[in-house]
Amino acid sequence: MDTAERAMARMFFKSKILSLDGMAFQDLVSQMLGYAEKDFCPIKPWGNIGDRKNDGCVPSKGIYYQVYAPEDLEKSYMQVINKIDGDSAGLLEHYTLSAVKTYYFVVNDKYKGVHPDISLVMERIRQDKGLEEAKILCAKDLENILFGLADDEILAIVGPFPDPSKIRLLDYSILSEVIGHIMAQPLQRSDASSLIVPDWDEKIVFNGLSRKIADLLNSGMIHVGTLDEYLKNNGDYVAEELRDHLHDVYYDESKRATGDELFYAILSRLSPRQQMMFQNTVLVIMAKYFETCDIFEEPGKERKR
Repeated sequence: MDTAERAMARMFFKSKILSLDGMAFQDLVSQMLGYAEKDFCPIKPWGNIGDRKNDGCVPSKGIYYQVYAPEDLEKSYMQVINKIDGDSAGLLEHYTLSAVKTYYFVVNDKYKGVHPDISLVMERIRQDKGLEEAKILCAKDLENILFGLADDEILAIVGPFPDPSKIRLLDYSILSEVIGHIMAQPLQRSDASSLIVPDWDEKIVFNGLSRKIADLLNSGMIHVGTLDEYLKNNGDYVAEELRDHLHDVYYDESKRATGDELFYAILSRLSPRQQMMFQNTVLVIMAKYFETCDIFEEPGKERKR
C-alpha cells in the first residue's frame, strides 16, 4: 500500500474501532490476531464452563488474551480493574504458570487512552505471578498490529475502500486529522510552574530566525501537550507519517528560502486555510518538530535529507 492507501485503511479501521463494543470487538481482535500470530487459537464460551477466562491464546509462545469492550470505558474504570483481577486469577486457575508466560488484556479505549491505575494493575499481576509480560493492549496497539500485516490481510479486516486518488472532496491526510483534533480541544489550564519550554535560542540563531519567530514557536509549544496526548493514544503510523510529512515540506521549501521566509513558507503550506485559527494550530505542530529538529537544523549538524 502507498501512503494514501494506508491513510484510507487507517480511517476505515478507526471507524470500526469507534463503532464496535462487546462480542463484535472481540471478533475483530480474534481476526487480527489470527493473521498476526499463525498459531493463534480463538476461544469461545462453551456451555456452563464458559471460556475459562481465555478469549484466545498462542500456546506455543505461552501468550493468553482476554478482551473487553464496554460501551463507555471512562465510566467503567473500577469495573475494568475488577475484571482484570478476576480474569487473570480465573485464567491461572485453569492454566499452569508454566503455560502462561504472557498475559494481554485487550480493551477498546476508542483511542482515548486508559486510566494509569490500569497499567499499574497489570504490572502488579506480572510481578505477583512471575509472568514475562502483562500488558494492556489498546486501540493504538491494534492499529500497530494492523499495519504489520500483509496488504491483503489489512483489506480483509478494514474491508474494501475506494481509490484515494479518485476522491476529490475528502481530505484524509494525517496532518488534517491532527489539526482538526487540536482545534476541537478546549483551552487547557496549565500550571506555569510545571510548563517546560525548551531553551532553543541557539537553534533560533543558527537557523537565522528572528525573535518574532521564536515567540511564535514558544506560543505553540505551550499547547504541545495536547498534540503529544493525541499521538500517544494513536498508533505509531500517525506520529511517523506526521513527522515525515513535516520534514518533507521543510526540505522542499528550504530549496527556495531560508530564515523567516522559510518559516512562513512552511506555515502557509501546512495550514489548510490562511486564517489565524488554522495557523495557530499548525504552530503547535511546528513547535514540536522544531524542538526535535525534524524541521530546521540542529546547530553543528548538516541538513537532514
